[in-house]
Amino acid sequence: TKPKSNVSGFKVTYTHAEDGEPVSVSLDSKDSTVGLSKLSPGSSYEVTVISTLGLDESDPVKDFVMTLPDPPTHLRAVNVTDSTALLLWRPALAAVDKYSIVKVTVSGNAAEQQLGGLEGSTTYTVTVTSQLGSQESLPATTSFTTTVGEGPQDLQASNVTPRTATLSWKPPSKPVGNYRLNFRLYLRQEVIVDGSLTQYNLTRLHPGSTYTLQLQAEEGGQYTSAISTEFTTGTLRYPFPTDCSQELLNGIMTSGEAEIFPQGRHGTPVTVSCDMETDGGGWTVFQRRKDGSENFFRRWNEYIEGFGDVNGEFWLGLASIHNLTAMSRMSLRVDLRDGDESVFAQYSMFEVAKRNYKLTVGGYSGTAGDSLSYHNNRIFSTKDRDLAPFITRCAMSYRGGWWYKNCHEANLNGLYGVNTKHQGVIWTTWKGKDFSVPFTEMKMRPAAFRPPSRG
Repeated sequence: TKPKSNVSGFKVTYTHAEDGEPVSVSLDSKDSTVGLSKLSPGSSYEVTVISTLGLDESDPVKDFVMTLPDPPTHLRAVNVTDSTALLLWRPALAAVDKYSIVKVTVSGNAAEQQLGGLEGSTTYTVTVTSQLGSQESLPATTSFTTTVGEGPQDLQASNVTPRTATLSWKPPSKPVGNYRLNFRLYLRQEVIVDGSLTQYNLTRLHPGSTYTLQLQAEEGGQYTSAISTEFTTGTLRYPFPTDCSQELLNGIMTSGEAEIFPQGRHGTPVTVSCDMETDGGGWTVFQRRKDGSENFFRRWNEYIEGFGDVNGEFWLGLASIHNLTAMSRMSLRVDLRDGDESVFAQYSMFEVAKRNYKLTVGGYSGTAGDSLSYHNNRIFSTKDRDLAPFITRCAMSYRGGWWYKNCHEANLNGLYGVNTKHQGVIWTTWKGKDFSVPFTEMKMRPAAFRPPSRG
């Protein structure tokens, strides 16, 4: 309140009650209020006001004020499950008595609080204030959503082999939408599993490796807390086989799909078909015709990359065929069948070069007759790329992709089931050019390979 007599101004001085230096502010005689800044939160200050008239000063008027405590900062919720969450915060600068969390009060020395008894799949907004005596700071708030309720239990791995394992678990009592399975070796992989299943088969694992897996249930976009297990795959003689012959030496005696690494463990794996039975096995199959389900009258890039299904009709791809033949000297076997009649042609030398995928083949033996040596030293051609045509564009005329000359004695990538115009699947020395062979397989293995004896 201003004095009744005239004054020239006021001087306001405020001092921290414990350890502060006095700070003075001079005011005009017209002022009756002043804002004090740079105060410490939750602190007591002595404030004095004196009137000035020229060089004269009145007696001081004194009072004490208490600043509000500051709120905690960096408030967040972590380790959120279906029924619990851990609140963390950076404490207030003021030495407060306690923190108020909604209706929970914790010590002023705390910087975290475990919340329990929460509902699953529920969003909570939490408010925390600092309290000092009867004073309370402005609120700090955070929101979080609890996970789904009860999750799966008892995650186990069984039937662990060098490349496969079976995971099983006990489902939660309530139905779930699906499961999220995470596992890691070099890179983290994630698989979504249908919520009705209680087991999952892992394939294409790396031999001699330890896997850690986590499983969560999902419902309505929310996930339960994760359960985990760990297992180590068995070892193999060739953990990253370069072809099917090494897979045979790994003890895989059954024909079928396999993953090989022609360029080593760090190269791109290639899915192939292995023949583990013919002539001792160990053959990497790179072509098969059996039912006409796959179109072989294709373009250059498709023949480079490969097409079809390795469990049915397919062409592995010129790039992969070259990589395999560049790895070591290969022998080639061609198996042909018509009903109960079977013949074969074997070549001790087989190579496909990188440049134009030129064929080198020789050293024939077998029962089918030699229809492939005619194509030795020929480059590969397709309907859209024929660099060395003779009188006719062979690939276009005979409906395939092949090492055509003028034009063919063998046409194993020709039109399936077509017995006219020499456009069929042809091996001339066996059935002539007017018969389309119903079954063909082309396969290779290292020329020096000797199959292991089978007890």
